[in-house]
Amino acid sequence: MLPLIAGLLWLAPGDAPAQSARRELHRMKYPLTRRDGTVDVLHGVSVPDPYRWLEEVDSAEAAEWVKQQNRVTFGYLKDLPGRERLRRRLTELWNYERFDLPVRRGERFFFEHNTGLQDQWPLYWMDGAADERHVLLDPNSLSKDGTVALSGWTPDEEGKRLVYGLSEAGSDWVEWHVREVETGCDLPDHIRWSKFSGASWSKDGKGFYYSRYDEPKPGEELSEANYYQKLYYHRLGTAQSEDRLVYERPDQKEWGFDGSVTDDGRYLIIHVWRGTERENGLFYQDLTEPGASILELLNEFDASYGFLGNEGSTFYVKTDLDAPLERIIAIDLVRPARANWREVIPEAADLLESASLINGRLLVSYLHDARNVMRALRLDGSVEREIALPGLGAAVGFWGRQRDREAYYMYSDFVTPGVIFRYDTETGESAVWRLREQKIDPAEYVTEQVFYPSKDGTRVPMFIVRRKDAPPSAERPCLLYGYGGFAAAMTPWYAASQAAWLEMGGTYAVANIRGGGEYGKAWHDGGRKRNKQNCFDDFIAAAEWLIANGYTSTPKLAIAGGSNGGLLTGACLTQRPDLFGAVLIDVGVLDMLRFDKYTIGWAWVSDYGSPDDPEDFRALLAYSPYHNLKPGTRYPPTLLTTGDHDDRVFPAHSFKFAAALQAAQAGEAPALIRLETRAGHGGGKPTSKQIAESADVWAFVAHALGIDVPPRKGER
Repeated sequence: MLPLIAGLLWLAPGDAPAQSARRELHRMKYPLTRRDGTVDVLHGVSVPDPYRWLEEVDSAEAAEWVKQQNRVTFGYLKDLPGRERLRRRLTELWNYERFDLPVRRGERFFFEHNTGLQDQWPLYWMDGAADERHVLLDPNSLSKDGTVALSGWTPDEEGKRLVYGLSEAGSDWVEWHVREVETGCDLPDHIRWSKFSGASWSKDGKGFYYSRYDEPKPGEELSEANYYQKLYYHRLGTAQSEDRLVYERPDQKEWGFDGSVTDDGRYLIIHVWRGTERENGLFYQDLTEPGASILELLNEFDASYGFLGNEGSTFYVKTDLDAPLERIIAIDLVRPARANWREVIPEAADLLESASLINGRLLVSYLHDARNVMRALRLDGSVEREIALPGLGAAVGFWGRQRDREAYYMYSDFVTPGVIFRYDTETGESAVWRLREQKIDPAEYVTEQVFYPSKDGTRVPMFIVRRKDAPPSAERPCLLYGYGGFAAAMTPWYAASQAAWLEMGGTYAVANIRGGGEYGKAWHDGGRKRNKQNCFDDFIAAAEWLIANGYTSTPKLAIAGGSNGGLLTGACLTQRPDLFGAVLIDVGVLDMLRFDKYTIGWAWVSDYGSPDDPEDFRALLAYSPYHNLKPGTRYPPTLLTTGDHDDRVFPAHSFKFAAALQAAQAGEAPALIRLETRAGHGGGKPTSKQIAESADVWAFVAHALGIDVPPRKGER
């Protein structure tokens, strides 16, 4: 048995009586799930879909199925040893004061702050000199169950008014309101049916730009496909029905528009996106000319283009055009032809992840082997200085406006919850602005980075985190996490749930597999569309490396992923059920032949390919988790989690996969689905629900891996 450290919760190998109890728990009866004869003939291939009826998530039959599944799942979870101890310790770990990055307008600062266990983060403001905080908006007062969340906010130019968005029960739909800062009172303005949009004030503060979709059909708010987004301008004091349509493209149903006003108020910048494709357009309108047309500055969709800021008519743009690791160019609107573009920051050996134009400088963040390196550069491209970070971690920022002297960024890593720094662009000094409270001692943990070969020989990085006094061992429980999609880089981050696992003596590993953005466009392309199998090969190779190098063993190894990461763990479950001791699938994309039918799923064709394309179809069918479950297979213990209001990844993905997994399971290991009510894809989930779900997940994993959760000091 591993040693019990005073005051800390540890996982320890179970004894024979505990193993016997586990076998008893595994003898369960699943709800009877109806199978029908639905068969699609796709590109000449007959594809059975016996659980298609579960896509009617609001039907009485589906609702009853969910009710019965939850009854079985929560009946199983409530009897797991250590579940309540885990819940109590997670509550303690979650109870720490934390701040988010501030936004300055005029002399006022705006920021979110959570005292610890508040379900939602309240929004505060303060005068720069006074340092006295005032609550501007507390979402916790807007619902009894804490499921109304703040989903975006923007102060006007002088910090007198704030436009803010609210979402309910985890939905992506946002309703916009306007609040006076001094009085804390709302104006009558109310905007509905906005999604995948921010809000940007005009320079005069008389209104703001936002994007929305047409009102969906009654009853289809959470399932109807989202097409034909439109950009509007709302003038304060008027009804939404009077909002001015700024831009639409009836000929391009998949285009979306993000409108923002430049810091000097001169231009409206329209970022034109097509689903999740990297390539985008960049349009603009000169707001100093009444009735000026919207001009298509970049309309070939041949690369990614990110507007950083402008100096007069010169636009600074970050792009991967002819630069897979990205560079920064300057475009003069007086001479916008490509032959006249000027390269400001050339492509480097590391990915240029982000950049901000502040006080006549470019503050940039590079990604070096999935961790950040930050620099201040002059507008002629020369390096002014390196900006040192505290450790092997990630930084978010810089936040500031072009005329500001100061900028803000946040550093965090696997054992550091977040330090917000104020950076003085003139002196180069970084000073702590706010600290997130520490609940664990970083000195007790070690983070290492290893590189391992994938199936095809590709070198893949992986972070491994553990307690210093919990050395690698075949008996060591290990959780392997991955994502591998949409060019998202998995950099080090802190989470209370991770801290609980580490504190318990578990090893936490993050594989930076292809499909992500760790090494730019080539790394992303290497794991998308018909190359998607590389993601699964990379992840499986990570698991095999951890076992071969003595960090863990199959009975002690769990894998976890959410959303696209849920696809990852679902596919690895079906391809290598012998390799893992437990599998966690959170809000996963699991039916790869129908993912494009609901809400924003059509946008993922850029990463997955299209089921309508014969070649893409064959690739998708080859790994689609729902279609590759094999009856009579002994699958490891598996827990699916989703929310009933998930209008990002339609919950029917999880419903259908759970039904098929239960039918296919030949062993005694549980195959369960945990459905959270009044919850969505994860955004805005109340702290209380996060703690409850994390306790259930860790209790499930501990039980599945054959480890006991002993009491902490002073507990019985």
